[in-house]
Order: sequence, then C-alpha cells, then structure tokens
Amino acid sequence: MFLKGLQDKFKVKSGQKYLREELERSPKTVARDKGITSVGCIVDVDNFQKAEAFYELIEEFSLRPNAIKIIGYKREFDKNSPYAIQMFSDKDLGWKGQIENSYVLEFLSREYDMLINYYEDDNLMMKLLSVKTLARLKVGLAAQDPNINDLILNTPLSDFKLFKSELKKYLKVLKEI
Repeated sequence: MFLKGLQDKFKVKSGQKYLREELERSPKTVARDKGITSVGCIVDVDNFQKAEAFYELIEEFSLRPNAIKIIGYKREFDKNSPYAIQMFSDKDLGWKGQIENSYVLEFLSREYDMLINYYEDDNLMMKLLSVKTLARLKVGLAAQDPNINDLILNTPLSDFKLFKSELKKYLKVLKEI
C-alpha cells in the first residue's frame, strides 16, 4: 500500500513536469478550415452533472448529430456505474503525463474544430487532456489557466445557458458560425 502511494506521487510529479513542458512549447497547429463542424468537450462531472447539455450545441450551431464528443472527469468513479457519457478519473494517470484510459485514447485520436474545457478546478488530469487534444480553437472558463485556452468566457460553471449564448456570440464575432 505504501509503495502504491509513493508510485502515485511520482506519477503526479512526472505529469506536472510534462504539463509544464507542453505549456512552454508553442502549440501544435491544426490545419482545418474555418467553421465549426466537430466539437470536443471535457467536462468536470463532479461540479457539473448535466454534461449531456452539450448535445444542445448540435441544434444551436446546426451540426451533424455525431459532431460532438463529450468526455467527463470524475475524481472517483465506479466503472460499473452507468454514465451517459464516457468517463476518466485520477486512477487513469500513467507515467510522463500519459492518460491510460481507452475512452481518452479514442477522444485524443480525433481532431476538433473546437475544444470546450468546461471545468474550473486546477486539475492535472483535465489540463493534461486539454493540452493533448488537437483542436483549432480551445474555449474555457475564466477560472482556468489562460495558457491552455484561446478563448476564455467569464461565466459561472453552473450557468450553461449563459455559457452557450456567450459562446455563440463570440463564435459569430470570430466568423466561425
């Protein structure tokens, strides 16, 4: 038990080192045309339980039914419990910032026009996933690290309706929709 705790501590340290190095590098560019056709969402399910609300963006932005991919983060979750979306947790942290979860690997295998980082906590796992995801435009909330996102909306996590309207407003300004 003691060795497991020590191993987890070293995994966190190596994950933090990887994250620092990635944030210092210039971000990878994604060669996709303007316009939003695919959206990835990283949602903190501990603080925002209605992650399925992101499917409303399909109608809002006139997207294809399968254009949105949502992955949820929960500090501790039972793999046998039914969730409407795919999940990952702290247990999935591997060495050197790797996230060892098949849902995460599937999420990372795609390129997105827009990545929505819908979390406020300063959490290593969600930051790692945000940095690793290839997206042309990354959108987040004001409480997050500004180095991760291109567009930061100052809306509370609990008010999804306000977030959705602000996002639509700024995407129009940026001529994305």
